[in-house]
Amino acid sequence: MQQGKYRFVTGFLIVPVVLYAVFMIWPYLQTFGYSFTNWQGQSQEMSFVGLDNYTALFSDEVFLKALWHNILLLVFLPIATILLALFFAFMVNVGGRGGSGGIRGVRGSGLYKILFFVPHVLSIAILAVLWRAIYRGDVAGLINGIFLKLGLSDPAHPIEWLNDPDLVLWCVAFVLLWWGVGFYLVLFSAAMQSVPKEIYEAALLDGASRTQSFFRVTLPLLWDTVQTAWVYLAILAMDCFALISVMTPGNSYGGGPDHNSEVMATYLMRNFLSFGKSGYACAMGVVILVLTLILSLVTLRVSRRERIEY
Repeated sequence: MQQGKYRFVTGFLIVPVVLYAVFMIWPYLQTFGYSFTNWQGQSQEMSFVGLDNYTALFSDEVFLKALWHNILLLVFLPIATILLALFFAFMVNVGGRGGSGGIRGVRGSGLYKILFFVPHVLSIAILAVLWRAIYRGDVAGLINGIFLKLGLSDPAHPIEWLNDPDLVLWCVAFVLLWWGVGFYLVLFSAAMQSVPKEIYEAALLDGASRTQSFFRVTLPLLWDTVQTAWVYLAILAMDCFALISVMTPGNSYGGGPDHNSEVMATYLMRNFLSFGKSGYACAMGVVILVLTLILSLVTLRVSRRERIEY
């Protein structure tokens, strides 16, 4: 076994590595190469244009607007999702007290986990169709119907949630928040259950309040899990293509009204499939890839801290 171990390992790895290189690495390299051409996507005829596509990107007002929307989502989505998920996970796991002063979750905590996790079971396409109906801009929409019953809106002028330039992006952000909190609640709950209850009981005996035990005990012990969640949520904020393309108005792939919910992914697909500017779209893809890698590395670097043992 010692004499043939390298041939044995190579024999098992060669096929997965080749498949990964062909179906993962090679498309990335192709995209990078096409980004330096004026390829239109429908033929193999193309000309080398150098950095013209990248130069045009940063003078393209729609792309810069889409980039700004991604940045707004990048700031809002991870912070809001992680804070809410941590709060609910803390309440579900250690928010109550036992009869003798011990620590336990609130009553019905198992049911709460299921209810919070249900939205994450739905696919993004179903989620987009569902919330598009909820946000309908007439009295048939759920939110406008509730507002009408409560006397908070005028039936002749209902709120155009997805057609209002000032509201549409935040409507999308709320859906992403609603969809993601349940998953990260379950993730943080699993991490909290590995923390001995004696640590929380000792903190309470020392006079720590619930708020203090959350910030001084729970958050430091769950920091590795929070760091991982932050990276995944940041990557989600850099995408959002499926939700926005189905949920928001627009000529193709959403992004309306007037590009006020446009993100880089939707603008990329519109250029690639509708405008026939595939080389330009490949340049956008490279920019998105580079920004996502930089963001992930910076997040992991900035949030690095010493592991706390217990």
